[in-house]
Amino acid sequence: EGPLVAVVDQIIQAMKLIQTVKRRMGTEDKKAPARAGDPVAKSKAATSTTKAATAKPTAESSSFAALPKLREAPPGERAELFRRKMEVCAVVFDFHNDSNQREKEAKRQTLLEIVEYVNNTRNCFNEALMQDVVSMVGSNIFRALQTRNKDPLAFSDPEDDEPSLERAWPHLQIVYEFFLRFVVSNDVDPKIAKRFVDQNFMLKLLELFDSEDPRERDYLKTILHRIYGKFM
Repeated sequence: EGPLVAVVDQIIQAMKLIQTVKRRMGTEDKKAPARAGDPVAKSKAATSTTKAATAKPTAESSSFAALPKLREAPPGERAELFRRKMEVCAVVFDFHNDSNQREKEAKRQTLLEIVEYVNNTRNCFNEALMQDVVSMVGSNIFRALQTRNKDPLAFSDPEDDEPSLERAWPHLQIVYEFFLRFVVSNDVDPKIAKRFVDQNFMLKLLELFDSEDPRERDYLKTILHRIYGKFM
């Protein structure tokens, strides 16, 4: 009974956190994101930094072109090919420079392909692949958030501040869409999925609400509500 009680306590804590975020996000949209320079936000961003977020594209980048299209693969080989495509999509590119343009576009096309695949394939999110799903999503979205170096003594009207848009959004948007498809899929058993979308994952997800990009916060709200409704 000990482990069961601990799991229940974790779920209750996660639910409280989610409810807090729901209340916070309900009014946040009326304000400009002005917390980027706050020390707490910065420390949160630092703890969100993952090894994958600073990963440099390697020879693995060429794997995008090497892998065949899912729709062209024999049905019996698609699950393993799907896993391999998620694996290469865990490679994170630096959008602060113009390098690796071919690989960035190849990854974008691969992400679009796996979204199309899960939209048209039954039972693609089986238990054996759930860790791969969560790992790929986490490698892309959990990162140090962009912050603005603003003069704390300078006056600025929050209503006039332009939001800082995430440069990696061409990839992040599709990753969020993919994860949303996973969360709402009828093929995903909530009892099993909760072993992978655990409290640690949820805490990192909540930290991303400090993103200045309103597009990202919109996706986070939608995903959080879906997780709350299905998994909790």
